[in-house]
Amino acid sequence: MVINDHGFINGGQAKVAIDSAKGLQARGHRVIFFCASGPPDADLLASGVEVVCLNQPDILDEPSALRAMSRGIWNPRAAEALSALLAPLDPVSSVIHCHGFAKALSASIGPVITGSRIPHVYTMHEFFLACPNGGFYDFQKREICTRRALGASCLTTNCDARHAVHKAWRVVRQGVIWSAGKLPGRLRNVIYISQTQLRTMEPYLPREARLFSVPNPIMVEKRRRAPIETNDIFLFVGRLSPEKGGALFAEAARRANVRAVFIGSGPEEAAIRAINPDAEIVGWVAPHEVQAWLDRSRCLVFPSVWYETFGLVAYEAQARGVPVVCGVWNSAAESLADERCGVLYDRSDASTLAAALDRVASGEAPIDGQAIYDRYWSAPLSMDNHVDRLEAVYAMLED
Repeated sequence: MVINDHGFINGGQAKVAIDSAKGLQARGHRVIFFCASGPPDADLLASGVEVVCLNQPDILDEPSALRAMSRGIWNPRAAEALSALLAPLDPVSSVIHCHGFAKALSASIGPVITGSRIPHVYTMHEFFLACPNGGFYDFQKREICTRRALGASCLTTNCDARHAVHKAWRVVRQGVIWSAGKLPGRLRNVIYISQTQLRTMEPYLPREARLFSVPNPIMVEKRRRAPIETNDIFLFVGRLSPEKGGALFAEAARRANVRAVFIGSGPEEAAIRAINPDAEIVGWVAPHEVQAWLDRSRCLVFPSVWYETFGLVAYEAQARGVPVVCGVWNSAAESLADERCGVLYDRSDASTLAAALDRVASGEAPIDGQAIYDRYWSAPLSMDNHVDRLEAVYAMLED
């Protein structure tokens, strides 16, 4: 039983949930995919996975603010439907795998999952098990938040991207998640996707929970190595929003006098154009077009100013032999084995990032594209390897 808010791909969490469900089905497992919001992904339906979708909107898409607030805190229909689906399943041969609940299903499914006789595991894709806004990030101050979740400082700080009223609602929701939702307090098995995420979340997880490392799969084919030695593009891939650091990169690229290309769109697009008029913004493109841009890139710049839990695009770049420039606080830094793989910087400001970019542009950094390429493909994060890890975890679960 794979559980996720959305049955369609609208981000990394849904993509991993859907792709892993298809991978498990292809291995011969019977897979049921339970979600609140649709329409379900066409490839998921075609794969043979049994999809049960409640056809409820994401709370951000709910026309009624009151319904969104109420259902975001507790969705009784989701709990009832999940209970009915689990009832006939054999606890000996079944597994519950939850990927996300905060955007549509709500904490109402927590007691159903943790109270079932069927073994369960929860994959942390973000920080909603602890942090009210899910990111340990202060959107008002634009900085990583180190406050204790729901501690006095947290409760008295408006860190929300919108306004204080919404922060108050998030606090109420978090209290319900921890209490009536039994999350994470009753979780017995938890998957984390990076050491960065684990360090941040470990203080909030129950001591008796068993922890498993299962990185996200990287859905890329093996292609020829990018000729980084003759390339000049410094590439950014992601949403153009404050926490992703696009404006920071634009300023740093201007100072370092390097060619900046942005793949993505978002609210900071105008600011990025104003900061660096020479930067090229191409918008969102298809996956094969991302590969084409990587083929022309000198490096990938990953300037997020908050805790990224994984950093998928950083691994996609390394699969092409493209080095990565990123902050030490990001999980993507874990993928850089040594200085041959990229450049790390330790302060989130334009001058520090510009210096890191200059190390790549000048050739000062001892980057080795072939070493990056060979290292990734010696143990690729493929779907086959991902499903192998999941099957190994499922075999060790405790109810």
